[in-house]
Amino acid sequence: MKKLASSAALSERAERIARRSRADNWKKPPRRIEPSECITCDSCLRGCPAEFGAVFDRGLDVVIVPELCSGCPACVLECPVDCIYVDEDWSPTDDAMWNHIELTAESAA
Repeated sequence: MKKLASSAALSERAERIARRSRADNWKKPPRRIEPSECITCDSCLRGCPAEFGAVFDRGLDVVIVPELCSGCPACVLECPVDCIYVDEDWSPTDDAMWNHIELTAESAA
């Protein structure tokens, strides 16, 4: 069963969304999903802790938003096909995805 996040942790996530940046104290690089290997089962999405909420279903792809990913292994442990990797060379998330994230956050509130 997935542990519920505290309101403080969810508030920190909302702040990262507003800033569109990773937490300064995160030492690990974010994770990324290799689309050519992913079977779009959404196990990683369900396994990602709510305080990060970094994994999103984007139609035909499941993606990890690096600014929201702490680099923890929760999604990796859930993936049945081992398609999630450390992303040392991540690039900022595009505006279209941030708009999707903001809309998703508003509808959940």
